[in-house]
Amino acid sequence: MMTFDEFEENVRREIEALPEYVKEELNGGVLVDTAEYLHPQAVARDLYILGTYSNTWPYGKQIVLYYGSFMRTMGGAPEEVIRAQIRDTLRHEFLHHMETRAGLFGKGTLIEEDAQRMMRYYMRHAEENADYTK
Repeated sequence: MMTFDEFEENVRREIEALPEYVKEELNGGVLVDTAEYLHPQAVARDLYILGTYSNTWPYGKQIVLYYGSFMRTMGGAPEEVIRAQIRDTLRHEFLHHMETRAGLFGKGTLIEEDAQRMMRYYMRHAEENADYTK
């Protein structure tokens, strides 16, 4: 299992690997939180949020990665798998940042893609529940 300090160091390395223009206007920075963040709309305890991008007062534009969620969903995975997921999650959140900076919020954005993922999640649960009633 990756320790919190190791996780934080991997996040730092991934941020350093990104071009500077991607980090512009991220005035709240990138934080690592120890919390497990169960998605508020989860049907079961099977949907954890790995990272968030927000633009709120007083924190500004900020990315948070949730160490507890990573460990909950993939704590037993090899370190290289966790590192790859850190990279993917961080880049996903930075893409939200870039789309927000560009004023993109609708069709063809990550917001739409995330909504589609949630729909697939709900449909999968509906199908599983339908199987139990037969």
